[in-house]
Amino acid sequence: MRSEGDVGRGRLEAFSDGVIAIIITIMVLEMKVPHDATLDALVPIIPTFLSYVLSFLYIGIYWNNHHHMLHTVERVTASVLWGNLHLLFWLSLFPFATGWMGENHFAALPVALYGGVLLAAAIAYWLLQQAIIASQGSRSPLKAAIGKDWKGKLSPAFYVCGIAATFFAPWLAEALYVAAALIWLVPDRRIERSLSRHEA
Repeated sequence: MRSEGDVGRGRLEAFSDGVIAIIITIMVLEMKVPHDATLDALVPIIPTFLSYVLSFLYIGIYWNNHHHMLHTVERVTASVLWGNLHLLFWLSLFPFATGWMGENHFAALPVALYGGVLLAAAIAYWLLQQAIIASQGSRSPLKAAIGKDWKGKLSPAFYVCGIAATFFAPWLAEALYVAAALIWLVPDRRIERSLSRHEA
């Protein structure tokens, strides 16, 4: 029999998964289908495709980590609900930022805006994390899992440096955004281990 906390967590995760699925769908629809059946016709959409790949990677990383983080939720408080909506708000801006960056071939201002969305999403994720930890109390399994959270601290630094770099070296900003994503691709099983210890 499921508790009220489980039901609340289940609804929260289902809603979040639905929003994230829509975000990915909107992003792929931004890529316009060429009218000509030639390889040359694909060339103009390469920047859009590359920006889509990067954003798909980021959305996938957020979905993966969000899924694991919600498994630590014992009760869904108002702070957790609003924190989750705040995160989804910034993730919902990915299609716009992605499309603008791709359509303008990684020009400085669109790349800076993209970095701004990445930074805001990272802050929103941290705030949601803190809301969950606050709801769990002093023996929070999530707090024990994230530890020093060097990835969570390093990523925003990459985004800030990337935003600053856009106006003199856009390629450097893009490299920093890619590097931040690659850091998160390394499997992280801290939450799973912490939950196992907590349940034991």
